[in-house]
Amino acid sequence: MKYVLINRENEVVDTADLTYNIGVSGARTYFVKRKQIESEKFDQIWRVMTETEYKRMKAHDETLKEYEEFGSWLDYEKS
Repeated sequence: MKYVLINRENEVVDTADLTYNIGVSGARTYFVKRKQIESEKFDQIWRVMTETEYKRMKAHDETLKEYEEFGSWLDYEKS
């Protein structure tokens, strides 16, 4: 499964295709060791999720942005 390392701006910083079924916690451990940083500091800077979760999150964010951009006039169209 493919895992992504995400920064606080929700940008992909790194990816890893891990063949074993280790889950997100195992992928997090992999990225912590790869970055050679303490676990607490890692959590302040990055997040780990599956590539599928990331794509779903990005699609949701884009939908919200579109609604915020067009939302007010769409509400008028409904009435």
